[in-house]
Amino acid sequence: MKISFAKISVLSKGTVIYGVPNGGKLGPAASKFDKRTRGSLSRAMKSASFKGEKEKSLVVLAPVGTRLDKVVLIGLGDVRDLRETAAERIGAIAYKIIAREPLATIVLDVPFSVGISAGVVASHIAGGVQLRSYRFNKYRTKEDKSEKPKLRSLVIQCDEPATAKASFASIRPVAEGIFFTRDLTSEPANIIYPASFSARTKDLEKDGVKVEILGETAMRKLGMGALLGVGDGSVRESQLVVMRWDGAKNKKTPPIVVVGKGVCFDTGGISLKPPGGMWDMKWDMGGAGVVAGLMRALAKRKAKANVVGLCGLVENMPDGAAQRPGDVVTSMSGQTIEVQNTDAEGRLVLADVLWYAQERFKPHTMIDLATLTGAVIAALSNHYAGLFANDDDLATQLTAAGQHVEERLWRFPMGEEYDKELRSLIADMKNIGGPKAGSITAAQFLQRFVKNTRWAHLDIAGVVWNEKGTILSEPGSTGFGVRLLNRFILDNCED
Repeated sequence: MKISFAKISVLSKGTVIYGVPNGGKLGPAASKFDKRTRGSLSRAMKSASFKGEKEKSLVVLAPVGTRLDKVVLIGLGDVRDLRETAAERIGAIAYKIIAREPLATIVLDVPFSVGISAGVVASHIAGGVQLRSYRFNKYRTKEDKSEKPKLRSLVIQCDEPATAKASFASIRPVAEGIFFTRDLTSEPANIIYPASFSARTKDLEKDGVKVEILGETAMRKLGMGALLGVGDGSVRESQLVVMRWDGAKNKKTPPIVVVGKGVCFDTGGISLKPPGGMWDMKWDMGGAGVVAGLMRALAKRKAKANVVGLCGLVENMPDGAAQRPGDVVTSMSGQTIEVQNTDAEGRLVLADVLWYAQERFKPHTMIDLATLTGAVIAALSNHYAGLFANDDDLATQLTAAGQHVEERLWRFPMGEEYDKELRSLIADMKNIGGPKAGSITAAQFLQRFVKNTRWAHLDIAGVVWNEKGTILSEPGSTGFGVRLLNRFILDNCED
Protein backbone atom coordinates (compact mmCIF):
# COMPACT_ATOMS: atom_id res chain seq x y z
CA MET A 1 0.00 0.00 0.00
CA LYS A 2 1.34 3.39 -1.01
CA ILE A 3 0.63 6.31 1.33
CA SER A 4 1.09 9.85 0.04
CA PHE A 5 0.09 13.40 0.99
CA ALA A 6 -1.39 16.17 -1.13
CA LYS A 7 -3.15 19.52 -1.02
CA ILE A 8 -6.93 19.49 -0.70
CA SER A 9 -8.59 19.20 -4.09
CA VAL A 10 -11.79 18.02 -5.78
CA LEU A 11 -12.10 14.23 -5.92
CA SER A 12 -13.71 12.17 -8.64
CA LYS A 13 -12.99 8.49 -7.97
CA GLY A 14 -12.47 5.89 -5.29
CA THR A 15 -13.55 6.29 -1.67
CA VAL A 16 -13.36 9.59 0.17
CA ILE A 17 -13.12 10.01 3.94
CA TYR A 18 -13.92 13.34 5.59
CA GLY A 19 -13.07 14.05 9.20
CA VAL A 20 -15.95 15.67 11.06
CA PRO A 21 -15.41 17.47 14.39
CA ASN A 22 -17.71 17.17 17.38
CA GLY A 23 -20.93 19.02 16.67
CA GLY A 24 -21.16 17.79 13.10
CA LYS A 25 -20.06 20.93 11.28
CA LEU A 26 -18.55 19.96 7.93
CA GLY A 27 -15.28 21.48 6.81
CA PRO A 28 -15.02 23.60 3.64
CA ALA A 29 -14.22 20.73 1.27
CA ALA A 30 -16.92 18.47 2.70
CA SER A 31 -19.43 21.34 2.61
CA LYS A 32 -18.70 21.97 -1.07
CA PHE A 33 -19.17 18.27 -1.75
CA ASP A 34 -22.43 18.27 0.18
CA LYS A 35 -23.70 21.25 -1.80
CA ARG A 36 -22.62 19.70 -5.12
CA THR A 37 -24.49 16.47 -4.30
CA ARG A 38 -27.65 18.26 -3.14
CA GLY A 39 -27.12 17.67 0.56
CA SER A 40 -26.26 13.97 0.42
CA LEU A 41 -23.97 14.23 3.47
CA SER A 42 -26.12 16.45 5.62
CA ARG A 43 -29.19 14.30 4.99
CA ALA A 44 -27.29 11.12 5.84
CA MET A 45 -25.91 12.72 9.02
CA LYS A 46 -29.36 13.83 10.12
CA SER A 47 -30.88 10.43 9.39
CA ALA A 48 -28.16 8.62 11.37
CA SER A 49 -27.96 11.26 14.14
CA PHE A 50 -24.26 11.55 13.35
CA LYS A 51 -22.61 14.59 14.95
CA GLY A 52 -18.88 13.90 14.65
CA GLU A 53 -18.61 11.99 17.90
CA LYS A 54 -15.11 10.68 18.58
CA GLU A 55 -14.30 7.57 16.50
CA LYS A 56 -17.85 7.13 15.22
CA SER A 57 -18.29 6.63 11.47
CA LEU A 58 -20.95 6.94 8.79
CA VAL A 59 -20.81 5.47 5.27
CA VAL A 60 -22.66 7.01 2.32
CA LEU A 61 -22.68 4.69 -0.71
CA ALA A 62 -22.20 6.01 -4.27
CA PRO A 63 -23.52 9.57 -3.83
CA VAL A 64 -25.76 10.68 -6.71
CA GLY A 65 -24.03 12.91 -9.25
CA THR A 66 -20.52 11.56 -8.60
CA ARG A 67 -18.33 8.70 -9.76
CA LEU A 68 -17.20 7.96 -6.22
CA ASP A 69 -17.67 4.50 -4.73
CA LYS A 70 -18.55 5.80 -1.29
CA VAL A 71 -18.04 8.68 1.13
CA VAL A 72 -17.09 7.95 4.75
CA LEU A 73 -17.49 10.43 7.59
CA ILE A 74 -15.33 9.78 10.66
CA GLY A 75 -15.91 11.60 13.93
CA LEU A 76 -12.88 13.51 15.19
CA GLY A 77 -14.46 14.43 18.51
CA ASP A 78 -13.20 17.63 20.11
CA VAL A 79 -10.36 18.74 17.85
CA ARG A 80 -8.85 20.61 20.80
CA ASP A 81 -8.07 17.22 22.30
CA LEU A 82 -6.81 15.67 19.07
CA ARG A 83 -3.22 14.52 19.58
CA GLU A 84 -0.93 11.98 17.98
CA THR A 85 -2.42 8.80 19.42
CA ALA A 86 -5.98 9.97 18.75
CA ALA A 87 -5.01 10.61 15.12
CA GLU A 88 -3.54 7.11 14.90
CA ARG A 89 -6.79 5.63 16.15
CA ILE A 90 -8.71 7.57 13.50
CA GLY A 91 -6.36 6.18 10.86
CA ALA A 92 -6.90 2.64 12.14
CA ILE A 93 -10.68 3.07 12.09
CA ALA A 94 -10.49 4.46 8.56
CA TYR A 95 -8.39 1.51 7.40
CA LYS A 96 -10.94 -1.01 8.69
CA ILE A 97 -13.58 0.68 6.54
CA ILE A 98 -11.51 1.17 3.37
CA ALA A 99 -9.25 -1.91 3.41
CA ARG A 100 -11.23 -3.59 0.64
CA GLU A 101 -11.33 -0.49 -1.57
CA PRO A 102 -8.51 -0.18 -4.13
CA LEU A 103 -8.22 3.62 -3.92
CA ALA A 104 -9.04 5.95 -1.04
CA THR A 105 -8.49 9.55 0.00
CA ILE A 106 -8.71 11.04 3.48
CA VAL A 107 -9.51 14.76 3.54
CA LEU A 108 -8.58 16.85 6.60
CA ASP A 109 -10.27 20.19 5.99
CA VAL A 110 -11.08 21.27 9.54
CA PRO A 111 -8.98 23.58 11.76
CA PHE A 112 -7.02 21.92 14.52
CA SER A 113 -6.10 23.25 17.94
CA VAL A 114 -3.06 25.36 18.69
CA GLY A 115 0.03 23.20 19.21
CA ILE A 116 -0.58 20.57 16.54
CA SER A 117 -0.67 21.17 12.81
CA ALA A 118 -2.79 19.55 10.14
CA GLY A 119 0.39 18.05 8.69
CA VAL A 120 1.31 16.31 11.94
CA VAL A 121 -2.26 15.04 12.37
CA ALA A 122 -2.18 13.71 8.80
CA SER A 123 1.12 11.91 9.40
CA HIS A 124 -0.20 10.14 12.49
CA ILE A 125 -3.42 9.18 10.74
CA ALA A 126 -1.15 7.59 8.14
CA GLY A 127 0.74 5.86 10.94
CA GLY A 128 -2.50 4.41 12.31
CA VAL A 129 -3.44 3.18 8.84
CA GLN A 130 -0.07 1.50 8.47
CA LEU A 131 -0.16 -0.20 11.88
CA ARG A 132 -3.68 -1.51 11.36
CA SER A 133 -2.83 -2.83 7.89
CA TYR A 134 -0.49 -5.51 9.29
CA ARG A 135 -1.61 -9.08 8.68
CA PHE A 136 0.24 -12.33 9.39
CA ASN A 137 -1.14 -14.67 6.76
CA LYS A 138 1.90 -16.41 5.29
CA TYR A 139 0.56 -19.86 6.18
CA ARG A 140 -2.93 -19.39 4.72
CA THR A 141 -3.43 -21.38 1.55
CA LYS A 142 -7.12 -20.54 1.22
CA GLU A 143 -8.81 -17.26 1.98
CA ASP A 144 -12.09 -15.72 0.87
CA LYS A 145 -11.26 -13.05 -1.70
CA SER A 146 -13.82 -10.75 -0.15
CA GLU A 147 -11.81 -10.74 3.08
CA LYS A 148 -8.48 -9.81 1.51
CA PRO A 149 -7.39 -6.17 1.68
CA LYS A 150 -7.35 -4.48 -1.71
CA LEU A 151 -6.19 -0.98 -0.80
CA ARG A 152 -3.27 -0.10 -3.08
CA SER A 153 -3.13 3.66 -2.72
CA LEU A 154 -4.10 6.05 0.06
CA VAL A 155 -3.80 9.81 -0.32
CA ILE A 156 -4.20 12.06 2.70
CA GLN A 157 -5.14 15.61 1.76
CA CYS A 158 -4.40 18.48 4.11
CA ASP A 159 -3.16 22.08 4.10
CA GLU A 160 0.41 21.04 4.92
CA PRO A 161 1.35 18.00 2.83
CA ALA A 162 5.08 18.75 3.03
CA THR A 163 4.93 18.79 6.83
CA ALA A 164 2.94 15.56 6.78
CA LYS A 165 5.47 13.85 4.54
CA ALA A 166 8.41 14.93 6.72
CA SER A 167 6.65 13.84 9.91
CA PHE A 168 5.65 10.49 8.45
CA ALA A 169 9.30 9.84 7.57
CA SER A 170 9.99 9.45 11.31
CA ILE A 171 6.82 7.42 11.95
CA ARG A 172 7.23 4.81 9.21
CA PRO A 173 10.51 3.36 10.62
CA VAL A 174 8.86 2.72 13.98
CA ALA A 175 6.01 0.90 12.26
CA GLU A 176 8.58 -1.22 10.41
CA GLY A 177 10.15 -2.11 13.75
CA ILE A 178 6.74 -3.06 15.14
CA PHE A 179 6.09 -5.25 12.09
CA PHE A 180 9.42 -7.01 12.67
CA THR A 181 8.37 -7.70 16.25
CA ARG A 182 4.93 -8.91 15.17
CA ASP A 183 6.45 -11.23 12.59
CA LEU A 184 8.81 -12.82 15.12
CA THR A 185 6.13 -13.21 17.78
CA SER A 186 3.52 -14.60 15.38
CA GLU A 187 5.70 -17.37 13.95
CA PRO A 188 5.16 -20.89 15.30
CA ALA A 189 7.87 -22.45 17.42
CA ASN A 190 8.91 -24.91 14.72
CA ILE A 191 9.92 -21.87 12.64
CA ILE A 192 11.25 -19.49 15.29
CA TYR A 193 13.66 -21.10 17.72
CA PRO A 194 16.93 -19.74 19.12
CA ALA A 195 19.07 -20.25 16.00
CA SER A 196 16.44 -19.09 13.51
CA PHE A 197 15.58 -16.04 15.65
CA SER A 198 19.28 -15.19 15.74
CA ALA A 199 19.52 -15.59 11.98
CA ARG A 200 16.67 -13.13 11.45
CA THR A 201 18.40 -10.50 13.55
CA LYS A 202 21.32 -10.60 11.09
CA ASP A 203 18.95 -8.85 8.69
CA LEU A 204 19.36 -5.76 10.88
CA GLU A 205 22.93 -5.39 9.67
CA LYS A 206 21.66 -3.84 6.43
CA ASP A 207 20.13 -1.09 8.61
CA GLY A 208 23.50 -0.41 10.24
CA VAL A 209 23.05 -2.49 13.40
CA LYS A 210 26.08 -4.54 14.49
CA VAL A 211 24.94 -8.08 15.30
CA GLU A 212 26.91 -10.67 17.26
CA ILE A 213 25.66 -14.13 18.18
CA LEU A 214 27.03 -16.18 21.08
CA GLY A 215 26.42 -19.92 21.18
CA GLU A 216 26.49 -22.31 24.09
CA THR A 217 30.25 -22.78 24.06
CA ALA A 218 30.84 -19.04 24.48
CA MET A 219 28.15 -18.74 27.14
CA ARG A 220 29.53 -21.69 29.05
CA LYS A 221 32.95 -20.00 29.15
CA LEU A 222 31.24 -16.90 30.55
CA GLY A 223 29.65 -18.98 33.30
CA MET A 224 26.01 -18.54 32.25
CA GLY A 225 24.77 -21.57 34.13
CA ALA A 226 21.34 -20.08 34.82
CA LEU A 227 20.50 -19.44 31.16
CA LEU A 228 22.04 -22.66 29.89
CA GLY A 229 20.18 -24.75 32.45
CA VAL A 230 16.84 -23.67 30.99
CA GLY A 231 17.78 -25.03 27.57
CA ASP A 232 19.20 -28.36 28.76
CA GLY A 233 16.06 -30.26 27.77
CA SER A 234 15.91 -28.96 24.21
CA VAL A 235 17.62 -30.24 21.08
CA ARG A 236 17.86 -26.58 20.01
CA GLU A 237 21.03 -24.78 21.05
CA SER A 238 20.56 -21.71 23.22
CA GLN A 239 21.79 -18.40 21.86
CA LEU A 240 22.59 -14.87 22.99
CA VAL A 241 22.11 -12.10 20.42
CA VAL A 242 23.98 -8.82 20.88
CA MET A 243 22.79 -5.92 18.71
CA ARG A 244 24.53 -2.53 18.77
CA TRP A 245 23.38 0.79 17.37
CA ASP A 246 25.97 3.53 17.84
CA GLY A 247 24.02 6.64 16.88
CA ALA A 248 25.34 9.17 19.40
CA LYS A 249 27.90 11.76 18.34
CA ASN A 250 30.31 10.30 20.88
CA LYS A 251 30.49 6.58 20.17
CA LYS A 252 32.07 6.05 23.60
CA THR A 253 29.07 7.42 25.49
CA PRO A 254 27.77 4.69 27.81
CA PRO A 255 24.79 3.06 26.11
CA ILE A 256 21.30 2.30 27.20
CA VAL A 257 20.90 -1.48 27.23
CA VAL A 258 17.59 -3.17 26.49
CA VAL A 259 17.29 -6.88 27.36
CA GLY A 260 14.60 -9.24 26.11
CA LYS A 261 13.49 -12.62 27.42
CA GLY A 262 13.49 -15.00 24.48
CA VAL A 263 11.96 -18.33 25.51
CA CYS A 264 11.02 -19.43 22.01
CA PHE A 265 8.75 -22.10 23.41
CA ASP A 266 7.89 -22.76 27.02
CA THR A 267 6.42 -26.11 28.00
CA GLY A 268 7.29 -25.40 31.62
CA GLY A 269 10.00 -28.05 31.47
CA ILE A 270 9.70 -30.81 34.05
CA SER A 271 7.21 -28.54 35.88
CA LEU A 272 5.01 -29.10 32.85
CA LYS A 273 2.25 -26.62 32.05
CA PRO A 274 -1.31 -27.88 31.58
CA PRO A 275 -2.04 -28.58 27.90
CA GLY A 276 -4.91 -26.13 27.51
CA GLY A 277 -3.59 -22.99 25.84
CA MET A 278 0.01 -24.19 25.79
CA TRP A 279 0.19 -23.39 22.06
CA ASP A 280 0.39 -19.70 22.86
CA MET A 281 3.72 -20.18 24.63
CA LYS A 282 5.26 -19.59 21.20
CA TRP A 283 5.12 -15.89 22.15
CA ASP A 284 7.05 -16.36 25.37
CA MET A 285 9.90 -14.80 23.41
CA GLY A 286 7.86 -11.58 23.12
CA GLY A 287 10.39 -9.51 25.07
CA ALA A 288 13.18 -10.51 22.72
CA GLY A 289 10.89 -9.76 19.78
CA VAL A 290 10.34 -6.24 21.09
CA VAL A 291 14.08 -5.67 21.49
CA ALA A 292 14.75 -6.78 17.91
CA GLY A 293 11.94 -4.57 16.60
CA LEU A 294 13.18 -1.62 18.63
CA MET A 295 16.67 -1.95 17.18
CA ARG A 296 15.21 -1.91 13.66
CA ALA A 297 13.15 1.19 14.45
CA LEU A 298 16.11 3.05 15.98
CA ALA A 299 18.40 2.22 13.10
CA LYS A 300 15.90 3.10 10.39
CA ARG A 301 15.14 6.49 11.91
CA LYS A 302 18.85 7.09 12.66
CA ALA A 303 18.37 7.59 16.40
CA LYS A 304 21.06 9.78 17.96
CA ALA A 305 21.80 7.44 20.84
CA ASN A 306 24.01 4.49 21.66
CA VAL A 307 21.76 1.49 22.30
CA VAL A 308 22.58 -2.16 22.88
CA GLY A 309 19.89 -4.80 22.49
CA LEU A 310 20.38 -8.23 24.06
CA CYS A 311 18.18 -11.29 23.51
CA GLY A 312 18.62 -14.41 25.61
CA LEU A 313 17.15 -17.22 23.49
CA VAL A 314 16.25 -20.68 24.76
CA GLU A 315 13.63 -23.41 24.56
CA ASN A 316 12.23 -24.83 27.79
CA MET A 317 11.44 -28.50 27.05
CA PRO A 318 10.95 -31.66 29.15
CA ASP A 319 13.58 -34.28 28.41
CA GLY A 320 15.89 -36.72 30.11
CA ALA A 321 18.55 -34.00 30.10
CA ALA A 322 16.25 -31.23 31.38
CA GLN A 323 16.94 -29.57 34.71
CA ARG A 324 14.78 -30.81 37.56
CA PRO A 325 12.96 -29.05 40.37
CA GLY A 326 15.48 -28.85 43.18
CA ASP A 327 18.55 -28.56 40.96
CA VAL A 328 21.07 -25.83 41.82
CA VAL A 329 22.67 -23.75 39.06
CA THR A 330 25.44 -21.18 39.24
CA SER A 331 24.78 -17.89 37.46
CA MET A 332 27.35 -15.72 35.68
CA SER A 333 27.36 -13.46 38.74
CA GLY A 334 28.57 -16.39 40.85
CA GLN A 335 25.34 -16.48 42.82
CA THR A 336 23.70 -19.90 43.14
CA ILE A 337 20.03 -20.56 42.46
CA GLU A 338 17.86 -23.42 43.62
CA VAL A 339 15.42 -24.11 40.78
CA GLN A 340 12.29 -25.05 42.67
CA ASN A 341 10.06 -24.63 39.61
CA THR A 342 11.37 -25.11 36.08
CA ASP A 343 8.44 -23.06 34.76
CA ALA A 344 9.92 -19.96 36.39
CA GLU A 345 12.58 -20.03 33.67
CA GLY A 346 12.52 -16.56 32.14
CA ARG A 347 14.09 -14.99 35.19
CA LEU A 348 16.95 -17.49 34.97
CA VAL A 349 17.64 -16.42 31.41
CA LEU A 350 17.47 -12.73 32.30
CA ALA A 351 19.71 -13.14 35.35
CA ASP A 352 22.71 -14.04 33.21
CA VAL A 353 21.96 -11.60 30.39
CA LEU A 354 21.51 -8.68 32.80
CA TRP A 355 24.84 -9.48 34.45
CA TYR A 356 26.57 -9.85 31.09
CA ALA A 357 25.15 -6.51 29.95
CA GLN A 358 26.61 -4.69 32.94
CA GLU A 359 29.96 -6.46 32.83
CA ARG A 360 30.54 -5.80 29.13
CA PHE A 361 28.77 -2.53 28.32
CA LYS A 362 28.65 -0.53 31.59
CA PRO A 363 25.27 1.00 30.65
CA HIS A 364 23.91 4.22 32.12
CA THR A 365 20.42 2.68 32.00
CA MET A 366 19.22 -0.90 31.63
CA ILE A 367 15.66 -1.99 30.83
CA ASP A 368 14.41 -5.55 30.43
CA LEU A 369 11.17 -6.75 28.89
CA ALA A 370 9.71 -10.15 29.56
CA THR A 371 6.50 -12.14 29.38
CA LEU A 372 7.47 -13.12 32.88
CA THR A 373 4.44 -13.90 35.03
CA GLY A 374 0.81 -14.88 34.84
CA ALA A 375 0.39 -12.90 38.05
CA VAL A 376 0.74 -9.60 36.18
CA ILE A 377 -2.15 -10.64 33.91
CA ALA A 378 -4.26 -11.39 36.98
CA ALA A 379 -3.48 -7.92 38.30
CA LEU A 380 -3.67 -5.79 35.15
CA SER A 381 -5.38 -7.92 32.47
CA ASN A 382 -4.29 -6.78 29.00
CA HIS A 383 -4.62 -3.05 29.66
CA TYR A 384 -1.25 -2.24 31.28
CA ALA A 385 2.22 -3.73 31.51
CA GLY A 386 3.82 -4.05 34.93
CA LEU A 387 6.66 -1.65 35.76
CA PHE A 388 9.32 -2.29 38.39
CA ALA A 389 12.29 0.03 38.87
CA ASN A 390 15.13 0.90 41.24
CA ASP A 391 15.05 4.56 40.16
CA ASP A 392 12.06 6.89 40.51
CA ASP A 393 13.11 9.20 37.67
CA LEU A 394 13.44 6.27 35.29
CA ALA A 395 10.02 4.98 36.31
CA THR A 396 8.53 8.42 35.70
CA GLN A 397 10.19 8.74 32.29
CA LEU A 398 8.98 5.31 31.16
CA THR A 399 5.47 5.96 32.42
CA ALA A 400 5.36 9.28 30.55
CA ALA A 401 6.60 7.64 27.34
CA GLY A 402 3.93 4.96 27.70
CA GLN A 403 1.20 7.54 28.18
CA HIS A 404 2.40 9.45 25.12
CA VAL A 405 2.00 6.44 22.83
CA GLU A 406 -0.83 4.75 24.76
CA GLU A 407 1.27 1.77 25.82
CA ARG A 408 0.52 2.15 29.47
CA LEU A 409 2.59 1.05 32.47
CA TRP A 410 1.58 0.53 36.08
CA ARG A 411 4.31 0.65 38.70
CA PHE A 412 4.45 -2.03 41.39
CA PRO A 413 6.24 -1.79 44.75
CA MET A 414 9.47 -3.57 45.58
CA GLY A 415 11.21 -4.10 48.91
CA GLU A 416 12.90 -6.34 51.45
CA GLU A 417 9.60 -7.81 52.60
CA TYR A 418 9.17 -9.32 49.13
CA ASP A 419 12.83 -10.18 48.63
CA LYS A 420 12.96 -12.43 51.69
CA GLU A 421 10.47 -14.73 49.95
CA LEU A 422 13.37 -15.89 47.75
CA ARG A 423 15.48 -17.34 50.56
CA SER A 424 16.65 -20.91 49.91
CA LEU A 425 17.72 -23.51 52.43
CA ILE A 426 20.63 -24.72 50.28
CA ALA A 427 21.57 -21.94 47.84
CA ASP A 428 21.87 -18.17 47.64
CA MET A 429 18.26 -17.96 46.50
CA LYS A 430 15.42 -19.94 45.00
CA ASN A 431 13.78 -18.99 41.71
CA ILE A 432 10.24 -18.58 43.06
CA GLY A 433 8.66 -16.83 46.01
CA GLY A 434 5.52 -17.76 47.86
CA PRO A 435 2.03 -18.08 46.38
CA LYS A 436 1.35 -14.33 46.55
CA ALA A 437 2.74 -11.27 44.71
CA GLY A 438 4.34 -13.43 42.02
CA SER A 439 5.18 -10.54 39.71
CA ILE A 440 6.88 -8.64 42.51
CA THR A 441 8.98 -11.55 43.77
CA ALA A 442 10.02 -12.25 40.16
CA ALA A 443 11.22 -8.64 39.88
CA GLN A 444 13.01 -8.97 43.23
CA PHE A 445 14.80 -12.00 41.82
CA LEU A 446 15.99 -9.99 38.82
CA GLN A 447 17.14 -7.13 41.01
CA ARG A 448 19.64 -9.47 42.66
CA PHE A 449 21.50 -9.43 39.33
CA VAL A 450 21.50 -5.65 38.98
CA LYS A 451 24.50 -3.78 40.37
CA ASN A 452 24.31 -0.01 40.83
CA THR A 453 22.87 0.44 37.36
CA ARG A 454 19.69 2.45 36.81
CA TRP A 455 17.26 -0.34 35.94
CA ALA A 456 13.64 -1.06 35.09
CA HIS A 457 11.80 -4.31 34.45
CA LEU A 458 8.69 -4.42 32.26
CA ASP A 459 6.45 -7.46 32.67
CA ILE A 460 4.59 -7.53 29.34
CA ALA A 461 2.88 -10.91 29.71
CA GLY A 462 -0.61 -9.43 29.37
CA VAL A 463 -0.01 -7.02 26.49
CA VAL A 464 2.29 -8.70 23.98
CA TRP A 465 -0.54 -10.81 22.51
CA ASN A 466 -4.24 -10.00 22.25
CA GLU A 467 -6.72 -12.66 21.11
CA LYS A 468 -9.36 -10.06 20.28
CA GLY A 469 -7.01 -7.53 18.70
CA THR A 470 -6.63 -3.85 19.52
CA ILE A 471 -7.67 -0.79 17.60
CA LEU A 472 -4.16 -0.69 16.06
CA SER A 473 -3.69 -4.41 15.49
CA GLU A 474 -5.47 -7.50 14.27
CA PRO A 475 -5.93 -10.34 16.78
CA GLY A 476 -2.50 -11.71 17.66
CA SER A 477 0.81 -9.99 18.26
CA THR A 478 0.55 -6.32 19.27
CA GLY A 479 4.19 -5.21 19.15
CA PHE A 480 3.66 -3.50 22.53
CA GLY A 481 6.90 -1.97 23.76
CA VAL A 482 8.55 -0.86 20.53
CA ARG A 483 6.84 2.52 20.43
CA LEU A 484 7.13 2.94 24.19
CA LEU A 485 10.89 2.43 24.29
CA ASN A 486 11.44 4.35 21.06
CA ARG A 487 9.64 7.30 22.67
CA PHE A 488 11.58 6.92 25.91
CA ILE A 489 14.87 7.00 24.02
CA LEU A 490 13.74 9.92 21.85
CA ASP A 491 12.73 11.98 24.87
CA ASN A 492 15.54 11.12 27.28
CA CYS A 493 18.59 9.57 25.63
CA GLU A 494 19.37 11.29 22.31
CA ASP A 495 21.96 13.97 21.55
